[in-house]
Amino acid sequence: MTRLLALVVAVLLVPSVAFAQQVIRLAHVGNPGSIYDIVAVEYAKRVNEALKGKVEMRTFHSSQLGTDEQMIKGIKLGAPEMFIPSSIMSTVDARYGVFEMPYIIVSRTHMEKVTENKEIHKALGDPLPRQGMRLLAFWENGFRHITNNVRPVVKPDDLKGIKLRVPSGVWRVKMFKAYGANPSPMAFAEVYSALQSGVMDGQENPLSQIWSGKLHEVQKYLSMSGHVYSPSYIVASETFWQKLPADQRQVLERLAVEMGDFSRQTGERLDKELLEKMTAGGSPKVNEVDKEAFIKASAAIYQEFGKEVPGGGELVKLFQSLR
Repeated sequence: MTRLLALVVAVLLVPSVAFAQQVIRLAHVGNPGSIYDIVAVEYAKRVNEALKGKVEMRTFHSSQLGTDEQMIKGIKLGAPEMFIPSSIMSTVDARYGVFEMPYIIVSRTHMEKVTENKEIHKALGDPLPRQGMRLLAFWENGFRHITNNVRPVVKPDDLKGIKLRVPSGVWRVKMFKAYGANPSPMAFAEVYSALQSGVMDGQENPLSQIWSGKLHEVQKYLSMSGHVYSPSYIVASETFWQKLPADQRQVLERLAVEMGDFSRQTGERLDKELLEKMTAGGSPKVNEVDKEAFIKASAAIYQEFGKEVPGGGELVKLFQSLR
């Protein structure tokens, strides 16, 4: 009986070893309710259904696994396995700065054409594995708008002297300096306290980030500038990626691409819902901007990008041709 019991135990233990699930951590800096979190949770749900018993994807929001800067470093080493960055990608490869060009993306339909373009995928995706990362798909962060506690922003001159938090990346800093603001890069997790304490006068983000981060609660004015459309990107650690079986890689990539449409549809819905909520609440006060004035003030940024970034001018022309 002792030998039989030992054999039964041994047989029962085999499946737990042979079929151990691969745990994939998918991390981002967004708060619950943000487009980051909504899309990440939906993607994880679809992955776990498609790869049940083989993979378990777990999501980590609110910078639980680090700031964007920390996760960019970590993912190159395989921790976390997957990550959803946005503007910070221009610090990884300067060509991602094309998305920092003011008003270069004019609509979500335009962005969809950009995501489907093979030349753009080649230019932005092919260099990443050499840096320890792999681009799976373009998702949405959204159209960015300006909030502050000083004055309504209608024209670039209204930004003069305003201390404005921006994400990491040289081009957002250059852009707002050109407009006359005093921009400073800062981790998203620190923005609320910086606005509340007056360390920063304002910030710029999509409505989903403004609302989920409760930034509207400590800001007087919301100016609907839509100055930049920020994609988010679903990226994987190249070290981790190469260890996965080919069939699992195919599923992860296919579902990531499918989530692009879901993310843009979610962004469009959230923009409408959240603007209505903030307008109805009366705080912050909402105003439109003179976009033509902002576009005119942005010309030098395009010229500088074309000169400084190899292939930058060609990328700008390609983006514009897809409108």
